[in-house]
Amino acid sequence: MIIAIIRLLIVLGIMVLVHEFGHFAVAKLCGIRVETFSIGFGKRLFGFRRGDTDYRLSLLPLGGYVKMAGDNPGEAPTGDPGEFNAHPRWQRVLVALAGPVANFILALFIMTVVYMNHHETDAYLSGAARNDYTLVNTPAAKTGIHPGDTIVHYDNAENPDWETIVTQSLLNVGRTVPFSYTHDGQRFDTTILVAGTKDDAVNGDIPALLGHIGLAPRYQDAPVKVDRVTPDTPAAAAGLQPGDLIAGIDGISIHSVPALLAYLQDQNGKPSVLSLVRNGHTLQQPITPQKMPGGDGTTGYRLGFSYLRPPVKVDKLAFPAAVSEAWAYNLKNALLIKSVLKGLFQRRVSPAALSGPIGIGQQVDSAAKQGYWTLMELMAVISINLGIFNLLPIPILDGGMITFLAVESVIRRDINQQIKERVYQVAFVCLLIFAAMVIFNDISKLPGHLKL
Repeated sequence: MIIAIIRLLIVLGIMVLVHEFGHFAVAKLCGIRVETFSIGFGKRLFGFRRGDTDYRLSLLPLGGYVKMAGDNPGEAPTGDPGEFNAHPRWQRVLVALAGPVANFILALFIMTVVYMNHHETDAYLSGAARNDYTLVNTPAAKTGIHPGDTIVHYDNAENPDWETIVTQSLLNVGRTVPFSYTHDGQRFDTTILVAGTKDDAVNGDIPALLGHIGLAPRYQDAPVKVDRVTPDTPAAAAGLQPGDLIAGIDGISIHSVPALLAYLQDQNGKPSVLSLVRNGHTLQQPITPQKMPGGDGTTGYRLGFSYLRPPVKVDKLAFPAAVSEAWAYNLKNALLIKSVLKGLFQRRVSPAALSGPIGIGQQVDSAAKQGYWTLMELMAVISINLGIFNLLPIPILDGGMITFLAVESVIRRDINQQIKERVYQVAFVCLLIFAAMVIFNDISKLPGHLKL
C-alpha cells in the first residue's frame, strides 16, 4: 500500500507540476508577478525563494497552485502593474487556459513517446476474421453466420482481417455489401447491411461499430481470464475469483468480453450459467447480470469484473505516425470524458461510477504492475482528465475564472468583488462535498479487508 501511495503521489505530482507551470510561464510572459508556486496545499514544508516567487512543497500533496499578485477574490486593486487584475482580460484568460493546455500538451507528448517505442495493437485485428458471437436481430444474424465461422470476403476484400472489415464498414455505412464466410468447411456467399454510425469508428469504438452489424470478433483461442472482481456486483455474489477462466455462458463458448456483453444484452438480463475453469476444474456457476455503468459512459447488463487483456502486437512508429496516433488516442479519451459528463447531467451515468484519489491510486498501481508503458498511457489519460476538469465553468477552477472574465467582457465592467467572493465560497463548499462523495465511492468499492 505504501508503494501504491508513493506511485500515486509521483504521478499526480507530475500532472500538477506541469499544470501549474503552464499558469506560471504564461503569467511571467505577461509580466504578472508570481508570489507562490506550490506543489500541494496547506502548510509549507520546504522550498526556496528566487526573485518574487516562493517555490514550495506543501503538506497536502493532492493538488497545487500558483499565487499571483492581486488575484484573490475580494482583494482590491492597488494600482501595482504587476498584479493579475491590472492586466487586460485577454491576458488573464490566457493565464487561466495555460494550465489545462499544458496538461493536453503533456498527454500528447507522453503518448508520442509511447507510440515511438511501444505501439500496441490487438493481435486479432491482423489475423483471420473469426466471429465469436452473432448478435440476434442484426444484419449478421440474417446471413446465418455462426460463432467460430471465418469471414472470407467483405465488400471488395478477399480473406479480410478485422481491421479491413472495420475500414470497409466505415466507407459503406448504410449500404449492403458482398459477404462470405465459411462454416464447417463450406463457403456461404451472401450480402450484409453495414449498419451503425461513423462516430463509432471515428471514436475508435470497434466493438460498437461491429456490434451494430451484429458481429463480435474472436479475440483469442483461450477463454476470458478474470483479473479483478468488483465488490457488490453479480460477479462477486457468484463467487468469481481472480484467475478464473470464463470458457462460456449457457453452453456458448466465449473468447472475448465484447462477445460476453453482447450475449448479456441479447438475453436482456436473464439469469445465466457461466462455465468456469478454476485450478483445472470446470464449474457451472449460476449468475444474474445487472445494469451497471461501463467505462465508456454507457449503461448495460454487466457482471462486474475486469479481465486480462488479450494478446497484442507491438511495433515502433515513426515520429509523424506516432504524433498522429497520439492525437487520435487523446481525442478519443477526451470525447469519452465528455460523454461521461453528459451522462451524469442526463442521469444516465451514476455518480458512483466516478473515482477519487483512492480509485486513481488503484488504477495507477494496477497499471504500474503491467509495465511502465501502460502506466504512461494512464498518465496521459489522467492529464487529459485534469485539463478538462479544470476547464469546467466552476468558480475556483480555471474554467470558472474564464467564465467570469467572459461575462465581464460582455457587460464591459468588472463584477462586484463581494459577489465574486460569495460565489467562490459557495463553489468551494460544493467542491468539498463533491470530493467527499467521490472518496466515499472509492472506499465503498474497496474489498472488505481494505475498508476502515
